[in-house]
Amino acid sequence: MRFLHTMLRVQNLDTALDFFVNKLGLREVRRSENPQGRFTLVFLSSGSEGDTAEVELTYNWDQTEPYSTGRFFGHLAYAVDDIYATCARLQAAGVTIHRPPRDGRMAFIKSPDGHSIELLQKGQALTPQEPWLSMPNVGSW
Repeated sequence: MRFLHTMLRVQNLDTALDFFVNKLGLREVRRSENPQGRFTLVFLSSGSEGDTAEVELTYNWDQTEPYSTGRFFGHLAYAVDDIYATCARLQAAGVTIHRPPRDGRMAFIKSPDGHSIELLQKGQALTPQEPWLSMPNVGSW
């Protein structure tokens, strides 16, 4: 058995792609438009060598209300080279750091549709440092 992808329903495809591609750094690898079913599927990848897992964004053209979010989904998780630099870059792009990397190891952010995303430091945790060390949690993750 091999893991293929995680599907996330999104309310606004352009907003979701701005977040996942322009801010988080994933790459669009393929797209499928289905006029008869009135939906678009966009598959994203980290682009890292050997990483075959994908995120499938499902955009239902006629969905007008936000999707309800539930803890049953859990979260997406990505390993990053430098947790502090990644969080600083995301924060500068307007992304809220819901659980700052106080421990030099883990942080949580959310997509515009409320999907929880865990960022984990590759290898050993970095030495705790400010401003992250004293930054409080924001909302839920």
